[in-house]
Amino acid sequence: MRTIHYLFLFSLFLLFSSFKGEQILYVDANAPSVPKADGSSRYPFPTIDKLMSHIQKIKKNTPETSIVVYFKEGTYFFNKGYNVTNELSNVTFTNQNNEKVSFSGGISLPIEDIEQLQSGVSVISLKNQKIKNYGQIYHVGFGRPSLQSWMELFINGKPMHLSRWPNKGMIRMGKVLDTGSIPRNGDYANKGAVMTYDSLRISSWQTSNDMWMAGYFHHGYADDALRIANIDKEKKQITTDGATLYGFNSKNPWNKWYAFNIKEETDEKGEFFLDKKEDKLYFVSPDSAIRELVLSKLDVPFFTMDRTSNFTIENITFEYSRGLILALTNTEKVKINNCVFRNSGNWGVMMGMGIEPFSQYLHEGTGKPMKGLVGSLDQHLYANQTFFREGGKDNLISNCEFYNLGAGGISLGGGNRNTLEPGNNIVRHCKLHDNNRIERSYRPHIYMTGVGNIVQDCEIYHSPSMAILMHGNNHILENNYIHHVVLEADDQGAFYYGRNPSECGTIIRNNVFAHIPDTYSTCAIYHDDGAGGLTVENNIFYKAGRYGALLGGGSDNVYRNNTFIEMPIALHIDNRLENWSKALIQENGLFEKRLKEVGYNEGVYAQQYPYMKDYWPYKDAKPLRNLIQNNRFISIPKISDNPQYLILKDNQVFHSEPSTNDLSEKSKLK
Repeated sequence: MRTIHYLFLFSLFLLFSSFKGEQILYVDANAPSVPKADGSSRYPFPTIDKLMSHIQKIKKNTPETSIVVYFKEGTYFFNKGYNVTNELSNVTFTNQNNEKVSFSGGISLPIEDIEQLQSGVSVISLKNQKIKNYGQIYHVGFGRPSLQSWMELFINGKPMHLSRWPNKGMIRMGKVLDTGSIPRNGDYANKGAVMTYDSLRISSWQTSNDMWMAGYFHHGYADDALRIANIDKEKKQITTDGATLYGFNSKNPWNKWYAFNIKEETDEKGEFFLDKKEDKLYFVSPDSAIRELVLSKLDVPFFTMDRTSNFTIENITFEYSRGLILALTNTEKVKINNCVFRNSGNWGVMMGMGIEPFSQYLHEGTGKPMKGLVGSLDQHLYANQTFFREGGKDNLISNCEFYNLGAGGISLGGGNRNTLEPGNNIVRHCKLHDNNRIERSYRPHIYMTGVGNIVQDCEIYHSPSMAILMHGNNHILENNYIHHVVLEADDQGAFYYGRNPSECGTIIRNNVFAHIPDTYSTCAIYHDDGAGGLTVENNIFYKAGRYGALLGGGSDNVYRNNTFIEMPIALHIDNRLENWSKALIQENGLFEKRLKEVGYNEGVYAQQYPYMKDYWPYKDAKPLRNLIQNNRFISIPKISDNPQYLILKDNQVFHSEPSTNDLSEKSKLK
């Protein structure tokens, strides 16, 4: 009896140990939903919902258990998002045997229901799909909150766009008869603008209550989208439903626009129109054979992680969502590896809080922090520079690809601006390209905020505006290839930061910036409105905009050991704080406020940036101590337009490529 008793206790010990150790679970989208499905390899869970319920039970009983989940090949549809809290730490989601796994926020439409019209347009009825929410087209652009997109159509894995005119590009704006309200100047009456047009095509449209126009209505860095309130076909005038931030203007070469969501303009491959009254979807397929027809539906993150640690997601494709795909706050050592984020309507991954969308159209303001939505983060950070986003620390996004997203790629928070404690959140070996399908300006591929975060060994390309937007301190951008960006906007750079002299300590090194158009005022690195304290070293700038770098009046920037090749001016610098931007440095002005908020002349800021003690009061508003040393300038007509504001040391100038031809990287850039 005693032997049996010991054997029984030993068996219990083994069983208990197995629960405390690692458990392996399996999920198969093609498996039958049977009562005996227990997550074993023989009876895998058929859905995410059953998996998540089971994980919660395990963690409730034995929270220290590590769990590895293997997903078999297939598409897993998400009808809702899931909250992953600290109780669900130490979990890994991965694929089985390198099989293709897709997490989809969409719904598949039956291809056999497609009807072909004589016009070449296809149509499918949605009445049997029981879709309750198609989503609303909304204002998108500079100064607007970043929101979930409306429902979109994807064919064979390709994003379609709302029917538009012209089919490609934009047209110049007509004469502006009324600029409309100008919220930037404090006019919140939301009065629409009036603009003339000269195209008979516009007069042929049947006016509806949901036609829209988008473009660059005033400044070339501020895109916007407004509903068309009225088209006066006799006077050939368009009236907008509401205002744009800076008011309408048609005097600049970038003041261009296009119209969209117009049923009769569904005439080009890649276009669609959703008739909500008829519950019918009209489209022109980009391919002759349609294998897959998907509508995006999910409007919340697939997973919202909060205070989670050691959670790994790898080898999974996320697609067909309308909202942010993954949201992380206060996480630690979360790893996202070898995943694809594509074909969705908003951002890919956000580390840190967003801000609840402002109800008023503001350039800046204070809002309520929230999870799962970027919202009015831009406007909140402008007014609250030390906002702690709770981005967590030591998280890693590696070997991932982000493309065909509606807004930006990664919103990268982490670190504390009051203490300069680093977040050490890293984006490594990733590819980000062809995003900003809906929200075009100030929605970068990577939005760096906080302190001490890192972007390294990435390729970033094909963007209408900036590749990297930076706020904060002590970030590192290294070993990246950034090219073909700022393709549409004016007054922007591939890397952009500005209007805050306390944002110092960031290092940009060993990168290649190439093929940035110089049609407008563009550059590779933009220090806007007094920005300083940046170190730029060992980079290659090849045909990288009108300027390789634009230094807008700031101080204490270092450019060392860089190579500039074939651009009109390598380094633009100006003294704007002495003239048209001098309001920034006046007493009780923006710079005094921002410097005093961080304690610029004491504590960690004084220790790390001793030069900052000279920033207030501004006895001399000229840009100071900008060191340009040991750089090479090749086929550059002018090193700088204002060299008197630079300290030039030991640089080399070549009117053609050096005979040693030691620029091995250049061959890769063509």
